[in-house]
Amino acid sequence: MLTSRTLRWAGFAGALLLFAAGLLGGALPATGVHHLPVIVLWLTGTGLMGYAWWAGREREHSVRWVLGTIALWTAPFLFLPPVGSRDFYSYSCQGELYAQGLSPYSATAETLPCTWLDAVPPIWQDTVTPYGPLFVVLAGAIVAAGKALPVAPAIADALPPRLGSLLLPLVLFRLVALAGVLAMAAGLPALARRCGVPPARALWLALAGPLVGAHLLGGPHNDAVMLGLLVGGLAVPVRFPRRAVATVAGGVLLGGAVAVKASALIAVPFAVLIVAGARAAGRRIGLRDLVAGTAGVAVPAVATLGGITVLAGLDFGWVAGLRDSEALVQFTSMPTAVGMTVTYAGQLFDRGFDAVPAVRSVAFVLLAVVLVVIWVRSARDRVDPVRAALTGAAAAMVATVALAPVFLPWYTLWPLTLLAVTAPGTRAMLLIAIGAAFSVLPDGSGLVRHLKFPGALLVTGYLVYLGVRRLRRPARDRRRQPPSEAEPSTRVTLTSMTTRAGLGRGVR
Repeated sequence: MLTSRTLRWAGFAGALLLFAAGLLGGALPATGVHHLPVIVLWLTGTGLMGYAWWAGREREHSVRWVLGTIALWTAPFLFLPPVGSRDFYSYSCQGELYAQGLSPYSATAETLPCTWLDAVPPIWQDTVTPYGPLFVVLAGAIVAAGKALPVAPAIADALPPRLGSLLLPLVLFRLVALAGVLAMAAGLPALARRCGVPPARALWLALAGPLVGAHLLGGPHNDAVMLGLLVGGLAVPVRFPRRAVATVAGGVLLGGAVAVKASALIAVPFAVLIVAGARAAGRRIGLRDLVAGTAGVAVPAVATLGGITVLAGLDFGWVAGLRDSEALVQFTSMPTAVGMTVTYAGQLFDRGFDAVPAVRSVAFVLLAVVLVVIWVRSARDRVDPVRAALTGAAAAMVATVALAPVFLPWYTLWPLTLLAVTAPGTRAMLLIAIGAAFSVLPDGSGLVRHLKFPGALLVTGYLVYLGVRRLRRPARDRRRQPPSEAEPSTRVTLTSMTTRAGLGRGVR
């Protein structure tokens, strides 16, 4: 078995290979050619980082060692052109629209047209933004700063064509993403301690993986800002559960997270349960507890979102923009994969048949039901309502990503961030994250688009396998069930284990 020191340097070697691939074949404005050496460097680097991350998941390290390793592995990605995605150009165009006095909720990159229009993927050139008003304001300020402080001609001439005008915006977007990652690092330990998870392990699982450097920072992606605000919004009331100022601050941070990306909304009802659970202190959460939690967290969150929207001079047109993202049809989304498979079968009889919209609609209804069930089960916990709320938030984020109509590799970090502080076992999510990291090349193109037909069938077949296995499990469990007289001792053992773990009734 490799030593921790060797794993650290193996991961760093992977980061350097990814750095080299990004320099040679990153997502520059001009469409590049897929050179085999670049692809080999990228895939090898991803493999090294993924292996080191996986191998270090169960090792005991200090928080200082883990943070040092994370810094070592992610630092190279701060000095690259955009890699793994072309979202940066979409962000810049949305910022340019806002800086010119136009709303990116009604105008598109083609409206001006945007300075960097041809660098934006064609599918997004004529769509409104799905991002919230806080990110629009940030993007507008960043683009305005880039135009007000142009790069020196000597530096601009040495850069690839037209990247000079984007150099300062790229740096600023990266700094914003870095601030989000640092906020995650600051808030995760408090959540982990509350759930009985070692903080070093939580930090390792959430921030040391290959998706963080190569995508959150290398992209850079606004998911980093959203996750930083979300983690902070949960950590503050968890750390100070009985202080009104802390609960309001948590609500403000969560409102800010929603004002970046709508997916953060999933965490708000569970933050309400955190405050309500702290008031309940060992008993079932009551109506008064829920009212207090709603007033302390949900109301400030809604007020923050509304206040940012009004101050920015925008409206809620970004909600409609969320539907435009559904134009992306990839089998990496489970509902989309099922819809594609049904479509392939139906088109044998009708060439115009398309089942994807219908399957996605069914998935939305199913997601709503699942989220309600998870919330209710979390609210009924009597042993440790606060921990149940955090665990419920993680489960809800898993369900959201699993049933969403679109899945991109960095979306894996949404549930993984919360699972890292709540779940003792995260092997499946780590494997998904590593697999997702392999699915995108440094210029932002995806391998999945070349595998639509077999990919959709394989995902659908695997889901059928999981369903059959789940249905057969009760029968297996009944055959393996121990004699009834052993049940009381089993309950006593489980109760004593819970008490020793600090999760018993009355523990605060």
